[in-house]
Amino acid sequence: MPTLDRQDAVFVLDLGDGENRFHPDWIVSVDAALDEVEKSQGPRALVTAATGKFYSNGLDLDWLAAHGDERADYVRSVHGLFARLLSLPLVTVAALQGHTFAAGAMFSLAHDFRVMRADRGFWCLPEADIGIPFTPGMSALVQSRLTPQTAQHAMVAARRYGGQEAAAAGIVDHAVDEDALRTAALELAQAQASKAGDTLGTIKTRMYAPVLAVLRDTTAPLG
Repeated sequence: MPTLDRQDAVFVLDLGDGENRFHPDWIVSVDAALDEVEKSQGPRALVTAATGKFYSNGLDLDWLAAHGDERADYVRSVHGLFARLLSLPLVTVAALQGHTFAAGAMFSLAHDFRVMRADRGFWCLPEADIGIPFTPGMSALVQSRLTPQTAQHAMVAARRYGGQEAAAAGIVDHAVDEDALRTAALELAQAQASKAGDTLGTIKTRMYAPVLAVLRDTTAPLG
């Protein structure tokens, strides 16, 4: 399960050392960590990271297969997590040390900045290959954070991006060596920690107002 630590003004949320799929308990744990980060005072920023082969492999498809009657509520909770992270009143940085797929890739896009390992691991939206359409909220999130051409390649062609390719396409801000990844993410977050507060929250809420409206629309989350 995710764990939260703090290094000076930067909170570090480690998502786990497995596939870090969005099991309902995992979502609750991440939300609880965000509660702690959000209620803290003073300069602060957030880095999310993971250990092992994956940053996140997305939705928990095994859980969904066993709980089909809860699918809509599950998607509402995923959308809620995306919306919360996207509008968090502090700067967020995703440190992508491993594979970042599907909803895990979308989760990374809900951060303000992304730093990715340059030599190994892929960022990918495989939905077109695995037969799972993007929800309206997911589509809105992806298209708000990527250029139209990159969104088309990522969503329609399900292209896999290595670190250098992801940086060239504007998916991530930096691609760095593995041993420099967390340091780069921490330094980027630390430099932005003084911006935390209501003003930043208002800026982000207004900046992403159309996306947040779709993500928070609970009437028909699946479209």
